[in-house]
Amino acid sequence: MPASATKALRVAVLADSDTRWKWGALTANRVAPGAPTGPGIRLDGYLLRGRATPTARQLREVGVRADSLSEVTAVEFLRAMGGDAGDGPPYDVVVLALVGGGVQAMLHGLKRVWQGRRRRPVVVTGYVGVVYEKLADGLLLRHGADLVLANSRQDAERFRAVYQGVGADASAVTEVALPFLGGAPRTGERDGSAEPGHGPYTVVFAAQPSVPAGRRDRAYLLDRLLRHARLHPEREVLLKLRSRPGEHTTHIEELPYQKLVPKTGLPPNVRLVYGHMGEVLDRTDLLVTVSSTAALEALHRRIPTAVLTDLGVREVLGNHHFVGSGCLASWDQLDAGHRPVPDAEWVARQGVAAGGASYDSAFDAARDRITGLLARPGGLPPLTPYYTLATAPGYLPGVLARHHLGPDGSPLPGAAAGDREPGPVRRIVRRAARGAYRHGVQRVAPVVRRMGEL
Repeated sequence: MPASATKALRVAVLADSDTRWKWGALTANRVAPGAPTGPGIRLDGYLLRGRATPTARQLREVGVRADSLSEVTAVEFLRAMGGDAGDGPPYDVVVLALVGGGVQAMLHGLKRVWQGRRRRPVVVTGYVGVVYEKLADGLLLRHGADLVLANSRQDAERFRAVYQGVGADASAVTEVALPFLGGAPRTGERDGSAEPGHGPYTVVFAAQPSVPAGRRDRAYLLDRLLRHARLHPEREVLLKLRSRPGEHTTHIEELPYQKLVPKTGLPPNVRLVYGHMGEVLDRTDLLVTVSSTAALEALHRRIPTAVLTDLGVREVLGNHHFVGSGCLASWDQLDAGHRPVPDAEWVARQGVAAGGASYDSAFDAARDRITGLLARPGGLPPLTPYYTLATAPGYLPGVLARHHLGPDGSPLPGAAAGDREPGPVRRIVRRAARGAYRHGVQRVAPVVRRMGEL
């Protein structure tokens, strides 16, 4: 029996945004052998420095505890994962909660760092939510991890088909569920009006930073939300926002809804809200979205959920993922009192309260697999990503270079090695540069694009 089975597991999570930190940290706690009643884990968080590095407010909102948390470059993280050559790597499990290119770069970097070591950590990766675009691209960039987590039965089948279709090993694909589902299920039915002792009927629109992208479509959705509030003054209508202006999340938000609020203000029954999605769902009677993962959170809690069709059912919006769910609806239908009824079979295939089974059991296969890998005699073999200089010589070097790594996973000349903490001047310059970048994305880039369309 490995030592990790009798003491707290040492886990490192590398994340590049607030939502991926939430997914990575919660996943680490779910898949640790012995969870949820075992000795627990020591969780060290590493935030990859970049445009979407979470702010302190975003980290507080996520609400996930870590024993330590630090901001690093890719090269600094790889150095930390190397540990002392005599003692071996400092962790049992490493969770890569990154965009696909980041995962691929870390896999190659870690392969080099752990070369020749007798033992190495188990490497886990996956997706934050619904996978509705770049399926093959994202999956192949994640290939090489010991576990590639699929959040549902449907995703597991698709993931294995992609790997097998290119002749890659598909054994790493492991079915789990989204780690942040939970909360008390909704009981009883409400007809859309206020009830004594229950407060007003509450409609929540879960906004997304990049869907839809254009000003016209985002203004349309906001206008329809406000129109719904005016048609139903007895209801409380909440616009749930992901970030405040100037903050970034997993996707770039060029035009925050806050900036589209009419100068005349909001109807008295409309409020903008931030905070933990689970806490907002505690008071939600109807969840409305275009394609947010919040829809799956609401369905898990048996909250009526509407996925909007107003802008079409299109791959670019991600709402095509919900075809067959029974949740597709328009604002006109919702205004008239329609409440979608989800299809039970579709919901089960998404890993959402599947078959009424215990939610915790969804992570059993991942825990068992990690336990087996940690106990493997002689340690684990080297990481073997599908992408190499033999399979993708025109693609892989560029992916690695974006993280200051060479084709063999070694740091490029000039890459920060993490020998010392940045001084106060460097920290100020870094914050200023990040602010300038965000200003350029949110203010300058949209203006340039509009000028180009003239």
